[in-house]
Amino acid sequence: MCEIRWHGRGGQGAITSAQYMAHAAYLAGFKGVTSAPSFGAERRGAPVTASTRLSMEPLRTFSQVEHPDLVVVLDESLLEVGGATVGLKEGGWLIVNSLRDPETIAPGGHFSVATADASGAAEDAGLVVAGTLMVNTAMLGAVAQATGLMSLEEVRTALHDKFPAATAERNYAAAVFTHHRTRVAACVPQGV
Repeated sequence: MCEIRWHGRGGQGAITSAQYMAHAAYLAGFKGVTSAPSFGAERRGAPVTASTRLSMEPLRTFSQVEHPDLVVVLDESLLEVGGATVGLKEGGWLIVNSLRDPETIAPGGHFSVATADASGAAEDAGLVVAGTLMVNTAMLGAVAQATGLMSLEEVRTALHDKFPAATAERNYAAAVFTHHRTRVAACVPQGV
């Protein structure tokens, strides 16, 4: 089983991206996929988390992920205040929406780090809702590139299953952008 925890701010799409990843992973052949939000009375801009679980066997676990194999951070500032790496398994992945080189994100960490400019991708694709860049689908491209858990084609199909064609293609363009520009500092061989 692969456990993923998403960190974002309310309104950025962390919960939605957890769902989209589960759908893309199902298309990639995972038989058991779940996603679950975690939020309280937070409002737009407050830290939120979501979980995705992937397995080749059916899953019956819907609780929050506490010891993830993979952490995806939609807002780099959450590395300082959101406890993003708490519980991250040794040899796991930290994937961050950032312009920084991955080596500078968590030096000496026991996990691999990947960075991608999802904000730039979302802006170029016109993915702005109520003044907030929607970086969630762009980060799916970075996850696909760093981990190989799903292909870009599976991401594309998942997006087309959720959006009208034109909107799906804008979101897919952002995922392709980050996929091709993801930078990796691996402490272990690529893959989760």
